[in-house]
Amino acid sequence: MQINEVKYDCHYFRTGIPCIPNKKEGVECNNCVYYKPISKRILIIKLGALGDVIRTTPLIQKYKEIYPNCHFTWVTLSPAVLPASEINTIYKWDASSLYIIEKSSYDIAINLDKDQEACLLLKHVDAKEKYGYTWENQHIAPATPAATHKLMTGFFDGISQENTKSYLEEIFEICHFKFNKEPYLIHKNVDLVNQWKKKWEALSNGKKIVGLNTGCGPRWNTRLWNNEAWIKLAKKLTEAGFYPVFLGGELEHEKNLKLAEDSGAFYPGHFSLEEFIALTDGCEYIVTQVSMMMHIATALKKRMVLMNNIFNKHEFELYDRGMIVEPENGCSCYFGNTCQKGPESCMHTITADHVFNALVSIV
Repeated sequence: MQINEVKYDCHYFRTGIPCIPNKKEGVECNNCVYYKPISKRILIIKLGALGDVIRTTPLIQKYKEIYPNCHFTWVTLSPAVLPASEINTIYKWDASSLYIIEKSSYDIAINLDKDQEACLLLKHVDAKEKYGYTWENQHIAPATPAATHKLMTGFFDGISQENTKSYLEEIFEICHFKFNKEPYLIHKNVDLVNQWKKKWEALSNGKKIVGLNTGCGPRWNTRLWNNEAWIKLAKKLTEAGFYPVFLGGELEHEKNLKLAEDSGAFYPGHFSLEEFIALTDGCEYIVTQVSMMMHIATALKKRMVLMNNIFNKHEFELYDRGMIVEPENGCSCYFGNTCQKGPESCMHTITADHVFNALVSIV
């Protein structure tokens, strides 16, 4: 085996260390049946919140369809949700990762974040084709004209409210594709999934499990549904033969303890993100406000009732598995963190009966 026989363009090549086929079977490049040449090197820059990272993953399948042997590098603030089996290299946003990316070359680079640092990275990265948002003349700019529509919806509320495209239609358009219901991808710990499957089977006694996700993060508190409605919904679900379970993170822990006590529904506690995904996988149905849970449930292919008030409902892609419930008289607090109606916000006009009936309609 000579150095000029090394297949540097192989998917399995690892800089400076033996590849997996060599470690497992002792094969070398001059006699290897596993040689898989890379067709395209693709960089995806999507930092953002966990939910935003998850809902960008449908692009993976599209690019694999077009370039079957493509190699993906993804840089993000939220690597834990990305499926390592589908993405070759996942970098967390830090100085070391940025140095490597800026000194590497790609066939295609995509930036779907509007933050200045992400736009500057796309501007300076070495790539033959660039899509999404870049940086020109001291401001964000479209890398190609296809990114203009999405930029404009971010600049002006009026244009955003008139938009009838889903987020996935928009990002596929930015990459010069058409969205065809390509699925979300997400990391799942199989061992944890199996553990929770057994727990849910023991607890639910054969009843359909409905996860009630009560949190939505602090950025837009106007999304929060009131406690009385959660309690009434949990009781109605129990009476109807379902097994309701309150779900949330650390921020919702005290609230969920109280909701469980007042409704008689189960609350398992709060867990790491990896375990939260695993326990959610054991639920048949999800009821949630617009939140990270919406994206987790979509990735796990759950039937879902989504409560929305301050966002454009056209943005959400539920893959024909869900129902969107909104205030009957609409909401005037578009992307707002305070409600113009005061404490009795428009979310209070969404009733437990309304949500229950929506859930029954998708069972």
